[in-house]
Order: sequence, then C-alpha cells, then structure tokens
Amino acid sequence: MTSASQTRSVSIIVPVLNEEARVADCIERARQLGDVEVIVADGGSSDRTVERASPADRVLQTLRGRAIQMNAGAAAAVGEVLLFLHADCWLEPTGMDEVRLSLQNHPEIVGGGFRQILDHPGWVYRWLEWGNASRVRWPGWIYGDQGLFVRRSVFEQLGGFPVLPFMEDLYFSKRLKQAGRLALLGPHLHVSTRRWEQVGPIRQTLRNWRFILAAHRGTPLEELARRYRDTR
Repeated sequence: MTSASQTRSVSIIVPVLNEEARVADCIERARQLGDVEVIVADGGSSDRTVERASPADRVLQTLRGRAIQMNAGAAAAVGEVLLFLHADCWLEPTGMDEVRLSLQNHPEIVGGGFRQILDHPGWVYRWLEWGNASRVRWPGWIYGDQGLFVRRSVFEQLGGFPVLPFMEDLYFSKRLKQAGRLALLGPHLHVSTRRWEQVGPIRQTLRNWRFILAAHRGTPLEELARRYRDTR
C-alpha cells in the first residue's frame, strides 16, 4: 500500500463486502481521477477482497455494516472532501473536476451526488436514470450508488452516517440537505445494473419505494433490513 499525501484534497472511501471481482478495478479507476486518497473499508469479506484491495492507500477491516465501514473510512481519511463510492460504480475524471469546482465556487454547497449512467441499453434504465436524478433534485435524497460527496467539516458536524441496519445513506442525505445546498452533477457516474437485473428493474424499484414508505410509517429498520436480505 502507498502512503497518502497530506496535501490530497479528496478522499475516496469504498465500503466493500465480498467484492474480489470488482475491487481492484474500482481502485484503478479511482486512481485515474488524479491525486486522490483511496480507502477501502472491508466489512469482513470471506473471499479475496482484502488481498485484491492492496493497491489502495489504506485497507481497513471493520465490523460489518455500510455505515460503520464508511464512518471508519472517513475517520482515517486526510481529504477535505469525502467521496463515497460503491465498488460497482466508477466516476469519469470530469466528474471529479466538477466536484472540486462546485465546492470551490459555491460555499453554500455542502455536498451532493451524480446523475448516473446505468450500464444497460434498455429503455427502462433511462427512465431509472431520470427518476434517480429527480429524487436528488427535489426531495434531496442521495443513495449510496450515486457517488455521495460531502465537505469533511460538514460530515463531522453531522456526526457521520447514522449507524443503522438499513438506509443509512437516505437518512444521512436528509440531514445533509438541512445543512446547506446539494449539487447534482453529471452524468459522470457509471453504475452496474447487476442488482436491478437480479429481480428485474421495475420490480426492484417498486420494492425500494415500498421499503422507504414503510420506514416513514415507522416500521423498524431492523425488520426492513431482514426483509431486504430475504428478498434479494
């Protein structure tokens, strides 16, 4: 592993669990974004993920749970800006340029996400791209597969991601919106459609919204997390 320079302004944090097939490519693409710090936070993989993540600046081994993993990565990071990426997403270099420019030129912006480019030619995925962007643009809900970025000072002020068993990204983005303006950049973020294809894109989307509505009605997140795992 290489040592991270204290001058790096952006730290990329990748939470992983059993991603041996993708983590090396994810790190390589992150390197192409320029002088960034790359931190992989592993939640107890049983495959060769940790071994294949060795090109990262730091590989952390934490308890399982995406919020725990991302908070650990943020605590270890040196960057003034934190960018959280999933292992099956990759950002074009122009996207990183926009992150830097938007935060430098607009002090009211506290963070944001990206419009997605889903890696499937089907028309339904174009509809999903539009719908996911609209979810950020209007209610300000940023999911983890949209490349959530945030000023480090704001992240620390908000106490990081809430340690929840489910939907920690949604609850964090709600708090982030209250702290200031959110930016929607791109499209620059390429996203694998593997999870949508497992059950079908329309069925997966409707299921996600059912879980969100159930959470807002007060269904315990532990129960929703169990249901989500059981239906994947």
